[in-house]
Amino acid sequence: MTDKTSTKTPTTTGGLDGFFRISERGSTVPREIRGGVVTFLTMAYIIVLNPIILLAGKDINGDSIGTFAQVAAATALAAGVLTILMGVVANYPLALATGLGLNAFVTFSVASQMTWSDAMGLVVIEGLIILLLVLTGFREAVFHAVPAQLKIAISVGIGLFIALIGLVDAGFVRRTGVGPVPVELGVAGQLAGWPVLVFVIGLVLVVALYVRQVKGAILISIAITTVIAIIVEKVAKVGPTFTDDGGVNPTGWNLNVPALPDKVLDVPDFALLGNFNLLGSWENAGVVTVVLLVFTLLLADFFDTMGTMTAIGAEAGLLDEDGNPPNTKRILIVDSIAAAAGGAVSVSSNTSYIESATGVGEGARTGLASVVTGVLFLLATAFAPLVEIVPNEAAVPALVLVGFLMMQQVRGIDWDDLEIAIPAFLTIVLMPFTYSISAGIGAGFLAFVLIKLVRGKAREVHPLMWIVAAMFVLYFAISPISSWVG
Repeated sequence: MTDKTSTKTPTTTGGLDGFFRISERGSTVPREIRGGVVTFLTMAYIIVLNPIILLAGKDINGDSIGTFAQVAAATALAAGVLTILMGVVANYPLALATGLGLNAFVTFSVASQMTWSDAMGLVVIEGLIILLLVLTGFREAVFHAVPAQLKIAISVGIGLFIALIGLVDAGFVRRTGVGPVPVELGVAGQLAGWPVLVFVIGLVLVVALYVRQVKGAILISIAITTVIAIIVEKVAKVGPTFTDDGGVNPTGWNLNVPALPDKVLDVPDFALLGNFNLLGSWENAGVVTVVLLVFTLLLADFFDTMGTMTAIGAEAGLLDEDGNPPNTKRILIVDSIAAAAGGAVSVSSNTSYIESATGVGEGARTGLASVVTGVLFLLATAFAPLVEIVPNEAAVPALVLVGFLMMQQVRGIDWDDLEIAIPAFLTIVLMPFTYSISAGIGAGFLAFVLIKLVRGKAREVHPLMWIVAAMFVLYFAISPISSWVG
């Protein structure tokens, strides 16, 4: 459960408690374990979803990246190792895995212009560049240059964003695909289908347990809702949204079809590890194209993590008076290594996951929770059939609840000060509206700089904010620039 009044009185305990500073941060080992399990359950979908996305595209030769089992195994392995690294090195309750959006960009915009090994080599290069920016202090300096209230807006915007993700993944909110209205309630404005009912039951259950201050509310709700989902599928035989024959079942399960697995263990296939080529992209796609692709990946990775770690720290009560989390540089170093590592194992750039907020909502405050999440990801390389029984509809109610918890931080923004209120507003609304953390951050930064400029207060803007604003101008104009340079 979220406890922002947790005591932070230093202690002299040793062992596990001392290493992770569990008591000092007002937590306990059981809470950290629960938080780690909840984070895993909330983001385990990436083991299934990442192969679906990467296998949806072909490279310049018309080849697929590999098999479903190979991508799934590599995805879980990378997430496990990197999340454990985050817990041990940075002592922060933050989990990492292949970045959604980034994997789609690599699949449809990068790999289509080169081979898969060249595309993954490009991801490695991008990660190494980010690591260099961290080691030189630039990335951390940019983070510290952002006004504290704008960091709050980033947290609030991410809260709304993950709540929307939960509603969309559950089928409660859907894209219309036609007409002037982009989204609607359920199917044709009506809630329909057993999976949506399972989501509603899960949402009611997690809210009821939370307001009753039941320990382990999120974990309990996921477990109970998964059991309900298995029973529903056994009786109603709902099936997946997309059938094997290419048909569409709009009231089907969004991703995983809940059912008791035929087997619990499966031998993982790690054939994709090391399948990358650092320099091939420069030869096949050309220098200008490569630079533009790397810049786009760089901006998304650079600011998504800054927003995510701020939001997690705010929800956990770990930020200092300037809105900075502890061990900022270590967090950024691990995240930068993750970007390169994702390319090295052929699963696209790995990045920090905002779903970590569900673990924080369950009480996680230290890196021990990340270690638990990472170990579960490693186990998932062999226990993939067991992981697949948890449907999205059972896990995503936690995202809606955590979205509410993060939304509460909005009170920390001075809405009477237009110089911060307008940038904060744009940051908050554009994250869910564009389905992009980076787009929201970019709009907020640009608005902040512009308003200071037109009010004759340009000197009050940190020099790094000017540099970042210029970078975001390029980021938003990447498509016309790409067309212009051919």
